[in-house]
Amino acid sequence: MTTPTLHLMCGKIASGKSTLAKVLADNHAAILLSEDHWLSMLYPGEIRSVTDYVRCAHRIRGVLGPLVVSLLAAGVCVVLDFPANTVSDREWLRTLADQTQTQHCLHYLDVDEETCRARLHVRNAEGLHDFAATDAEFDLITRYFSIPGEGEGLVVVVH
Repeated sequence: MTTPTLHLMCGKIASGKSTLAKVLADNHAAILLSEDHWLSMLYPGEIRSVTDYVRCAHRIRGVLGPLVVSLLAAGVCVVLDFPANTVSDREWLRTLADQTQTQHCLHYLDVDEETCRARLHVRNAEGLHDFAATDAEFDLITRYFSIPGEGEGLVVVVH
């Protein structure tokens, strides 16, 4: 039996978080919960700005947080494809594991901005992703990105 673990994703837009999340879910027989999927299903056409995203994402957290805690308490591995890109995001995500004294693993995708931006352009052209960020949105969101620090008390795996 697999030890229940909460897998968290950290990386800039188009760094490969969703791709890695799918691999982790398969490898660990885990439940995969994707913020982008939930946002696109619950708020179709409503997310037109970063402000809209923040508002809607916080609503989803209020619903999915208790679900994640219940799954972990039941012994299920969970992969959260939610951006753990700021200290406050990581604090909230870690509390989900802490509530059940479950182990966690923060997967940090250390990919440079130029590569991420190029991947974003390809992803946008393909039109298969739930959201297509513009270069301006990429720049704005990337300004808030912070690399996980040792003082955060996280188990970090760098990819």
